[in-house]
Amino acid sequence: MVDLVIEGCTVLVHGEDGEIRFVEDAAVVVRDGLVDAVTSAREAADLPAAERLDARGQLAMPGLINCHVHTPMVALRGIAEDLPVEEWFNDWIWPIESNLTDRVVELGAQLACAEMIQGGVTTFADHYFSMDRVAAAVVESGLRANLGWAYFSSQGPEGREQSLDFALRMRGAADGRITTSLAPHAPYTVEDADLEATAELAREHGLLVHIHAAENRAQTDNSLERYGRTPIEVLRRAGLLDVDLLIAHGTGITEKDLPLLQHGTGRIAVASAPRGYLKFAWDSTTPIRGLAAAGIPVGLATDGAASNSTLDVWESMALTALVQKSTEHDPTWLTARQALDHATTQSARAVGLGEQIGALAPGRRADLILVDLTGPHVQPLHDTAAALVHSARSSDVRTTVVDGRILMKDRRLLTLNVPTIVAELTAELPALTERRHGRRIQEYEG
Repeated sequence: MVDLVIEGCTVLVHGEDGEIRFVEDAAVVVRDGLVDAVTSAREAADLPAAERLDARGQLAMPGLINCHVHTPMVALRGIAEDLPVEEWFNDWIWPIESNLTDRVVELGAQLACAEMIQGGVTTFADHYFSMDRVAAAVVESGLRANLGWAYFSSQGPEGREQSLDFALRMRGAADGRITTSLAPHAPYTVEDADLEATAELAREHGLLVHIHAAENRAQTDNSLERYGRTPIEVLRRAGLLDVDLLIAHGTGITEKDLPLLQHGTGRIAVASAPRGYLKFAWDSTTPIRGLAAAGIPVGLATDGAASNSTLDVWESMALTALVQKSTEHDPTWLTARQALDHATTQSARAVGLGEQIGALAPGRRADLILVDLTGPHVQPLHDTAAALVHSARSSDVRTTVVDGRILMKDRRLLTLNVPTIVAELTAELPALTERRHGRRIQEYEG
């Protein structure tokens, strides 16, 4: 007997060449948390199973992956709108974050997990503080996550040591659903010596490094003016391009940075969150075409809800396709199938799980979602890939499964109680949002 059979659906699969295909009237068979088979509905009809889901009219696909997010920042959603990034950081976010408590972090992470489950996200990569509390939210929610405890050089050696301690203690937790990373904040807040030490620790312990770098063109220009090097060149000199590295944003990556990334000996990836770049009116976006030519995978992300307002990776997928077309002045780039590849295979590689998730294939973790394709905004289905990227919505996700466990069924969350979380978080907001104390956790200069 298998654990779960999802039958009668269309299934998004990846061919041997990575090409995305759609198999009609199919079934996904799950055993021991893994995809056991993708087969026809007829062949699976008589298979003994502990649970069966009738998925007619729906599409089964790999769960989405949010490659860069600050989950607890949902507590600050909408609090600092329509501002330039310097004012956003210095006058609002970093003063408020000096009030953070462990309980607020956990409540924010719980609410974020609920939002992502409902939006079809099964894995996220988080970069924040009090990460033991975020890990507790991951355990409770049933999601998969890569977690890194962020630090600044202004904290002294203790910040880096705390990040390493968490990474070593928590990797493999939640029955293996939690992996970990080292999380220096950015080259403009972490000194070269700390970046070099981080690279050594990552190499010694086999850890991913998750860092903001070249977030926008202004940061790159400022780095060139002050140090004569781009942020990517700073990472190279520190040895970070020779370890596994996830770069958040990278809209300030230059043409001369691309060969450095291409020839780094580590597994390097970039996470792109286009909605935030549009909100901050940045004059650049992640150079996905150049990164693709250099062989660098680009995963999709939302960033935190304080800047992005939403943790909707479905929207990130659509915006990635549209913004890339506009930026490149080329309607043939980026195609719907390419966008789906970024949302699945490339995002899995970005968070260091390229062999485990990101595709529905035997032996992969059973992280999948069911998407309703019967709505009037999706029909008729001339092109399933285009329908998923440009017509479907996150609210079309009906069911979310991680490690073979159903976390949401027919839009009903099974692991988290949203009204209870919201009520307690709301009670914490007056103390959290107080800014008259004059404290900041850091100063933003870019």
